[in-house]
Amino acid sequence: MTEAAFRDLHAALRRTADATGDERRRGTLAHLTPARVAGAAAGVRHGRTVSLAAPIETRPGPDDPQPAVYRLTAPTARESGAPGVHFALDRFAMNVHGDAHSHLDALCHVVFDGELHGGLPESRLTSDGGRGLTVDLVRNGIVGPGVLLDVPRLRGVPWLDPGDCVTVDDLLAAEEAQGVRAGPGDLLLVRVGHRRRRRETGAWDAAHARAGLHPTCVRLLAERQVSVLGSDGNNDTAPSPVAGVPFPVHVLALHALGMHLMDYLDLEGLAGACAELGSWRFLCAVAPLRLPGATGSPVNPIAVL
Repeated sequence: MTEAAFRDLHAALRRTADATGDERRRGTLAHLTPARVAGAAAGVRHGRTVSLAAPIETRPGPDDPQPAVYRLTAPTARESGAPGVHFALDRFAMNVHGDAHSHLDALCHVVFDGELHGGLPESRLTSDGGRGLTVDLVRNGIVGPGVLLDVPRLRGVPWLDPGDCVTVDDLLAAEEAQGVRAGPGDLLLVRVGHRRRRRETGAWDAAHARAGLHPTCVRLLAERQVSVLGSDGNNDTAPSPVAGVPFPVHVLALHALGMHLMDYLDLEGLAGACAELGSWRFLCAVAPLRLPGATGSPVNPIAVL
């Protein structure tokens, strides 16, 4: 895809979003109405819950040069074995947008041509955090109908190789094969098999080589009025299929449309449960941390089938 074609698509999606500059807007979460949330809850049949998050790692690796820092801070050596009440305490810090752990991207995460989503100036981002479009927009959580499209299952392979792109035709074919259709308000999860490949072959430099969606898929998501996009990869393919534009799916989804993204989920358990139960729809609950100025948050989304 040429940069000129990408910019035409970006402009078209930005018009679709009808951005107003009001930092309180919800972006594509406007499609996730209370009626659709209630409908998704009513559709739960088995009461089976599945975590969609990978464990947070504390050891460096090829895809995690800045792992989370974790340590137990108490009980202290003086307290250990002493009579009375003591507490176990711990502390951790992390790079929210790393390539190894599951996280949610806020709408202020992407800066394109000096602007945030809706034309807000990049100056809204300061060392103290963002002002507007931060993860605080979803402080009440994102709960709604979820749909999983399993592209490796469609192609008859365990995973997509790094550099491979999920196309619009792949998404449509997966829908047909699974008997499901992503629609208004849905939280769409696209499995590329990243987590399975990582477990079976070991970690690699995913920053420079990974499977993801082709940018033209975002047009389909906009037409279907999908509310959130998530994947077990980064959602973006690397190397980028757009000349001169890295992370084109991030730019189109977050910046143009105002669509929250979830990166590096673990969809293996969900894929197995959906195949076993013969249903690729579920209730999905996403609860980010209350970090008012943050550009994202670690998450442990839960699917309820």
